Amino acid sequence: MKRNLLPILGLCSLMCLTACKSKESAYRQAYEQAQQGMNSNSGNTAYVPTTPVVDTVEVKETPVTPVTTVETTPVASVNDAEVRTINGTMEVLPGYSPLKAYSVVVSSFVSQANAEAYAADLKSKGYDARVVKTNETINGNTGWFRVILASFDDKASAVRQRNEFRSQSPNAWLLYRK
Repeated sequence: MKRNLLPILGLCSLMCLTACKSKESAYRQAYEQAQQGMNSNSGNTAYVPTTPVVDTVEVKETPVTPVTTVETTPVASVNDAEVRTINGTMEVLPGYSPLKAYSVVVSSFVSQANAEAYAADLKSKGYDARVVKTNETINGNTGWFRVILASFDDKASAVRQRNEFRSQSPNAWLLYRK
């Protein structure tokens, strides 16, 4: 068996090597075609097709009217805006102006220090922010500190302020003080 294996492998490798070999006539034919193309172009060294391809397309100009787009956020009507009340007592911390009927609440904290730091940041940006302490119990925590962005006498002004601030605080909500 070993004696037959070597001649069989040799025969297989010989067939593989000769089967993939390119024919010289194919190379010669491609070379002659390239030479004919160069000779017909009067001495140019690059091959250029003898018949140029040109597409002609008629273009019509249409005047364009500029369109201005205005980004709007969906705004609920004043009558549809949800207003919440706080169950329990609510007191404005000392040093802050009193609340009016409608307020825009932007954040709630369990820690008074965190609430006052956020209110100070909002004040530095020009808002009339204040901190309110409530005795509500939410998720097992009693005594929440709410950060109020601004407070208004009318609901329409509060809704407008909340909608303007929604890009910074999407969870802002309206509080009605009875």
